[in-house]
Amino acid sequence: MTGRLIGIAWRPARFAPMQTVDAVEISLEAGVAGDHKGAKFKRRAVTILAREDWEAALAQLAAEGDPGALDLDWTMRRANLLVEGVRLPRAIGATLRIGAALLEVTYPTSPCARMEAARKGLLKALHPEWRGGVTCKVLEGGRVSIGDEVAVVSSPPERHIKLPG
Repeated sequence: MTGRLIGIAWRPARFAPMQTVDAVEISLEAGVAGDHKGAKFKRRAVTILAREDWEAALAQLAAEGDPGALDLDWTMRRANLLVEGVRLPRAIGATLRIGAALLEVTYPTSPCARMEAARKGLLKALHPEWRGGVTCKVLEGGRVSIGDEVAVVSSPPERHIKLPG
């Protein structure tokens, strides 16, 4: 199962706006170059969001009476990489190849209060089925660019983790 990378973003500080780019270096030392989290939190160095999961969360908000939610940009999720055409593994220890980088899933990305601040109901809409994406540690660094292939290299059996909320 392969997909492609359709978005790259990073932020220089905790509450800073997301910066989008067409290509970025990912390293063991810093995670996504320029992003404030990678060097500090190695097990959460890179966050990945699937377009299909993001759209499912927004569709849920729209169905609950907020049609404007469908226009919410993916960077509101504050993830580093946006992929499409591949189902992100719902299993800790799974590995993904994105361009030159090899990443290991360490946990589902836990939606935080910032999601609720971005849009009422978004926090709850991101909880089911790991819709908020995955956090990863870097196993092999390298340059990634928009359009790069995304492939699940390996995935242990899926685990259903009850996220808070």
